[in-house]
Amino acid sequence: MSKIPKIDSIEELARFWDTHDIVDFEEDLEEVEEYIFERNTEAVMRIRLSAEQAEALKRLAKSRGVNEADIVEEWVRERLRAS
Repeated sequence: MSKIPKIDSIEELARFWDTHDIVDFEEDLEEVEEYIFERNTEAVMRIRLSAEQAEALKRLAKSRGVNEADIVEEWVRERLRAS
């Protein structure tokens, strides 16, 4: 019986599991106590800005060398801490 290959490529792993069955590798499996993958706990929100507000935000972000979302996120964190 062969072993589960050590492959870093998602595409190669997908090809492998397309042609193999997990029950053929039961002796290679182990139960884990911790999560291997972390769930994304972020929420995505849309906000409406006037054209002038959006342009001002874009200029500010460019001057800081970051994107607009980073600045808005920073402002929200600051306001929530202050509340």
